[in-house]
Amino acid sequence: MIKRFSIGIDIGGTNTAIGIVDEDGNVSFKGGIDTPGHGDIARYVKNLAAEVTEMAKNLKLSNPDCEILGIGIGAPNGNYYSGTIEFAPNLSFRGVIHIVDLLKKEFPEYKYIALTNDANAAAIGEMIYGGAKGMRNFVMYTLGTGVGSGIVVNGDLVYGHDGFAGECGHTTLIPGGRLCGCGALGHLEAYCSASGMKRTAFELLAKYNGVKSILANYSFKDLTSKVIYDAAIQGDEIALEVFEITGKYLGMGMATTVHHLSPEAIFLFGGPTAAGDLIFKPAKASLEENLLPIFKNKIKLLPSRLSHGDAAIVGASALVWKEIEKLK
Repeated sequence: MIKRFSIGIDIGGTNTAIGIVDEDGNVSFKGGIDTPGHGDIARYVKNLAAEVTEMAKNLKLSNPDCEILGIGIGAPNGNYYSGTIEFAPNLSFRGVIHIVDLLKKEFPEYKYIALTNDANAAAIGEMIYGGAKGMRNFVMYTLGTGVGSGIVVNGDLVYGHDGFAGECGHTTLIPGGRLCGCGALGHLEAYCSASGMKRTAFELLAKYNGVKSILANYSFKDLTSKVIYDAAIQGDEIALEVFEITGKYLGMGMATTVHHLSPEAIFLFGGPTAAGDLIFKPAKASLEENLLPIFKNKIKLLPSRLSHGDAAIVGASALVWKEIEKLK
């Protein structure tokens, strides 16, 4: 029996992760290359193609009867409709990059080559391999350097008319509030991303003159959500309050999402969500507090069931199976 695989590529600001994934979401081969700072897209694609070709060759050696059906790509500002990465702020490639067309030239043998942004890829991965199997209406929030989201309605990912739907992290939470990385004020991302948690920590350190806090030993550059978590489980009061505040703001943002979409569930994925109840409990309480009565106690708030180490490439690879499903 022929075993089928897809290739997942996750393009990040410093590294590009590559994996060959089977239909059950198991990663058979992993590799990667640096995402360069030189901005030469042609050179980058050649290096990427060489790595993918080598990995595919190794798969064939270990599974002679296998078949690779296509490539799924997750990238910042990835546009599903046009197959382009557009003005991604954390990549050295400027302007509009036609990444799907470039890879089709390198791999004409693959029928399915598709692109979306990293949060959408995570949502598709959750739907095909993770906790959203069988769900037709859910939202994935990804918490990391920023706050991304992927929206699934009636079993399909929502792309909008131009391919960029789903920027829940850039809803206005507090008018005139913190400066967001996008340049606007008061966005959810400025409060609930890993960098937002750092800003909350330093505000609290200043407010309470928290010289006795574990967090006072770290510079802004060195402080991470993991450090805040480690301090919280040691009972550090400021670290605990960071999670309370972050959860409160996250719940407010999710309530807005629920009012627009009425999903069955919201999944949380990303570094800060590894804190478990420290963030889930205040987020759930805030969500319920800010919901209209018709939505209260209906919405599941769940951790992603994708493996954190492989989630990006597994989610990207799931794009291929979704493309195949559309043609059935």
